[in-house]
Amino acid sequence: MEKLKLMLVDDEERFLETTKKLLTKAGYEALTASSGEESLELLGMHTVHVVVLDVKMPGMDGLETLKKIKTLYPLTEVIMLTGHATVEDAVDGMKSGASDYVMKPCDINDLLGRVEEAFRRRKGIEERISMAQARSYVKSPREILRQKAE
Repeated sequence: MEKLKLMLVDDEERFLETTKKLLTKAGYEALTASSGEESLELLGMHTVHVVVLDVKMPGMDGLETLKKIKTLYPLTEVIMLTGHATVEDAVDGMKSGASDYVMKPCDINDLLGRVEEAFRRRKGIEERISMAQARSYVKSPREILRQKAE
C-alpha cells in the first residue's frame, strides 16, 4: 500500500518545524513550504497526497494557492488551516476545492485524523478512475462474441 505523503504550507517557520517533527515522529513523510509559490514548486517535483495549507500568508495567499493546486493537481487533497478563521474563509476554501478546514492551534491527533480521511478519499477517487480506465480496455462478453462472429 502506498504511504501517505503530505505537505505543510505556512509562513510561520516555528509551526512548520514543530509540526514536521511531530509528523515524522508519528511515521509520516512530510514536506514543508513557507509560501504558496514554494509549495507549487515542490508539488511539481514530488508526489504529495494531502496539503495542509495556511490561509493567511504574504504573497500568494492560501485561497489563491488552493485554486492553483486544484487546477494543476486536481487529485491532491487540501486542508485549509488558519488562526484567523472566519466563516467566509471556510466557505471560500470549500467552494474552491478544499476538503476540510482546521483552526489553529490544532491538536496534532485531530489534524492527523483529517489528513488520513483526506488520503482515504483520494485513494477512493484513484481506485474509481483506475476501474473506469480498466473497463474501457476490457470488452464485455457480448462485444467479444460479436467480434468473433464478424
